[in-house]
This record gives sequence, C-alpha cells and structure tokens, in this order.
Amino acid sequence: MVTASKVLDRVLVLEMVRVTEAAAINASTLIGRGDEKAADAAAVEAMRAALNELAMDGTVVIGEGERDEAPMLYIGEKVGSAIGSGPRIDIALDPLEGTTITAKAGPNALAVLAVAEEGNLLNAPDVYMDKLAVGPGYPEGIIDLAKSPTENVQAVAKAKGVEPNEIIVCVLDRPRHEKLIAELRGIGCGIMLIPDGDVAGVIAVTNPETTIDMYMGSGGAPEGVLAAAALRCVGGQFKGRLLFRNDDERARARKWGITDLDYIYDLKELAKGDCIFAATGVTDGSLLDGVKRLPGGKMTTESVVMRASSGTVRWVKGEHRKHG
Repeated sequence: MVTASKVLDRVLVLEMVRVTEAAAINASTLIGRGDEKAADAAAVEAMRAALNELAMDGTVVIGEGERDEAPMLYIGEKVGSAIGSGPRIDIALDPLEGTTITAKAGPNALAVLAVAEEGNLLNAPDVYMDKLAVGPGYPEGIIDLAKSPTENVQAVAKAKGVEPNEIIVCVLDRPRHEKLIAELRGIGCGIMLIPDGDVAGVIAVTNPETTIDMYMGSGGAPEGVLAAAALRCVGGQFKGRLLFRNDDERARARKWGITDLDYIYDLKELAKGDCIFAATGVTDGSLLDGVKRLPGGKMTTESVVMRASSGTVRWVKGEHRKHG
C-alpha cells in the first residue's frame, strides 16, 4: 500500500495533465514536418511555461540532458512559481517522447511527465538502460535481468499458463537488439518491434488490449524512470540496469552519486513513494489518440493521468480553443 503524499495533494493531478497537454499541442504543429529538433523545442517551450505557472518548488531530475547539452529543462533546473516557498517536487519529464516519430508522423509519440516528493525519483544520468518489464498479476520477482531472455519468457509463460511461443514481447527496432530478437524468435515468441517511444512500449504491458506480455531491451535511462513511475501507479514489475559505453558516461553516473555501475534497479528504487504520471498523445498510438485539429481553431487531446497512492487511472479528453 502506497501512502498518499500531502505534498502531492497540493500539486493537483489535473494540473499535470495541463502541462502535458500544452507540450503535445505545441509539438503537434510539427507532425510530419521532418524536423525533430524543432518539434522537440516546441514541446520543451510549452512544457516549461506550463510548469512555471504551478505553485511549487520543482526540480527537474530527469530532463533533456545536462545543462551544457540542453538549453531548456535540463537536469537540475528549477521550475515553478513558488521556488523557495512551495512544496518541493522532483520532476521527470520527456516533453516529446518520440521526436523521430513526430517528424515522420508515426504512431505513439507522447508528451510525458512524472512527479514525486523530493528524493523519490532516481537521478538517472542520460545514458542507456537495459530494461525488462511485465504487467500486473504475476508473482513478485518473476523477471530478473540476471537471467537470460529465454528464462524470463519461460517464467512468465509458466505463470500465465501458456507455452513460451504464445508470449508477445515488445522490443525497440534497433541493430543492437539483433541477438535478443534472434533468441526470442528461436523459442517462438511473437515480437512487436517499435521504431521509437519506449515509455509507451513499457506501459503497453499493463494493458490487456495491446496483447503485449513483456518489454525487453535497452533504451534511454530517463525513459526508464518515467516508465517505472507509470508502472508504480498501475501495477507491473520493472527491472533496470544502467549501461555505459565509455569512461565519460561512467564519470557522469558518479557525478549523480551512482557508485555501483552494475546495479539492477527495481521498480520501487526508480520511483519511490507516491507519484503521479501523466501523458498526452501527440500522434495516434496504442495508448492514446493524438492531437486533432478541427475546423474553427478547435483542438482535441487525449491524456492519461495516474496516481500511485490511489491506484487511480483517469482518461482525460480535452477540447481546446485558440485564444485571440
């Protein structure tokens, strides 16, 4: 049972949706325009402005990289209209999860945000993370990054009462996953390859309608923390291990206080205590519909907002009118 946070009670759940809606609407003007950087910048600008209207003392712990790499919404940036006096909130965000998807008008681009009390979200460096996720309803500890993909699939299949060839695994479509894909296909698994957007990929394991049983493979560590925050709200299990390609990345991890570079993180170590997760669709996807522009300057959005302490999942359809 997750205890409700009095601090988060002051940061209204629906205010988080307003932030992701703003980012999604701004990014949607660049869907299919082939410019990843412009789409990302549009989402960042809108999300930052919306966060700065909230009465909180917020710190970005998962952002657009470190300050020298990211002019806006960098790790460590302070946001909110009550810095020094308001509730102290840690924020993990990805203003546009799926920049390439948006540029190409593909599916599953999202504006994503998670908040928790100060100190409750892992300060993950901007490196890769090996990820393993399964939906709710399985025995605790059923998945383990110390085991092979085959062993993890067999464990989930046994608990589900099916053969391994009836399990569907979601994997990012990347050359680095060739061996993983070959191993999974070798035991007859179905694989859903996604071009980008692994937050949506991880969350898909919690929704029976997607038919996805597991998520496997490496992707950005910041997205791993965001996905973990979502699973804390709706159930499921997640394991993550940071991956380092060079000494610079190892040094970056130590800078954020990470000393055991081979450590396997559990869901509750990535996102502790009560947390709120919100996402708004930018393009249509398995989780949410994208922004729709209608005659007369109207726009519609679809969002989801979840809270760990209550286990509540709200689906929010918004209708927006242009001002002026």
